[in-house]
Amino acid sequence: MAVGLALAFMAPVQAAESYQLGLSLAITGPTSDAGNPYSKGVEDYMRLVNETGILGDAKVDCPIRDDMYETAVTKRNFEDFLDQGMVLFLSYATGANLALANDFTEVEIPVIPASFHKGIADASNYIFLPIASYSHQYVGLGEFVAKNHKGGGVPKVAAFIHPSAFGRAPLEDFKTAVAAGLKLEIVEVVEHGKDLDNSALLKRLASKGVQYVLCQTIQSPVVTLINDSQRLGMTAKSFGEEGKLTFLGAHYTGGNDLIALAGSAAEGFYWTTSYRLTSEKGPWTDWQLELAKKYGRDDKTANSHNYTNGIMAAQVAVETIRRTREAGKEINSASLFETLNQMNGDKSYEPLTTVGPVNYSDTDRMGVDTLQLYVVKNGVFRAEGEPFKPEFLK
Repeated sequence: MAVGLALAFMAPVQAAESYQLGLSLAITGPTSDAGNPYSKGVEDYMRLVNETGILGDAKVDCPIRDDMYETAVTKRNFEDFLDQGMVLFLSYATGANLALANDFTEVEIPVIPASFHKGIADASNYIFLPIASYSHQYVGLGEFVAKNHKGGGVPKVAAFIHPSAFGRAPLEDFKTAVAAGLKLEIVEVVEHGKDLDNSALLKRLASKGVQYVLCQTIQSPVVTLINDSQRLGMTAKSFGEEGKLTFLGAHYTGGNDLIALAGSAAEGFYWTTSYRLTSEKGPWTDWQLELAKKYGRDDKTANSHNYTNGIMAAQVAVETIRRTREAGKEINSASLFETLNQMNGDKSYEPLTTVGPVNYSDTDRMGVDTLQLYVVKNGVFRAEGEPFKPEFLK
């Protein structure tokens, strides 16, 4: 193994102990297409930690429970984990995190979610977003459009969003950015339903001069949208092609599953996230594929950005434990919370799963604030330009 599964880890410290974590997420039910590979990423990284001695003789016990995307089940799982002595919680959905935010604060336990909704970090000081919020991603897409639009005048955009807090919240930050000088015209906001045909919508947007559709939702409605656009001959063959539609989306709209479901209709789809992809070759790609092979994962899982997402959440949790042990402190919720808040500056953390470092403080609970734009070329997501930080949400 050229890179080695111990890549970027420091020497273990202290004596044998066992630390209790817990993960609750949608392995089945709505959004399981993301939750399933995410759970495998967490599971595999935790196995690696325990088998290779990343924490010395200490072990991490991280039971994984399926909550089927139901908040009541998430709450039961959370309370069961607390009874088991959990010191850090790995959570999942936007809705569940909002509903349990007061619980997290009351019991003073640090939480690393799979949701990147800015509002959940605002709801509790104990929630630490792994990467740039949906708001940052959405504004970042808008900035890319404004900078790269080649037609005359202000580019006209439409927002295609999920009918929930997950979809709506970034829109307000996007409107604020436009009001602050981001040179875009928001022509229409569409909260999608479960439509099987978007022909009328697409024709209406085109009639209003819309050239760019910015998506903040999950993959399935985007697949329907871009398939219909291709069928109608409305999809741009190059970015910002006049009289055509260019589609862009934030984290949960994209990934390899989008390509698998949409096929050629995904060509030219622009997508942003803070995670590295295995389609861009490098040391991290080798590491992730090696990890997946070690634990018998199929190619779909091994190359999923949601598998990467799960690995990264587990990495941050383990690194927090490692640093706390290295400081000679007892491992508990309070000490881990303190360590997370010190993870900045020369103490920032480079997990390599992401295009930038993790930085937290008592005033900043968004880990990686750097984004990478990708675009589908010849059936594969390729990096477009260099990693960047949105200018209108500093």
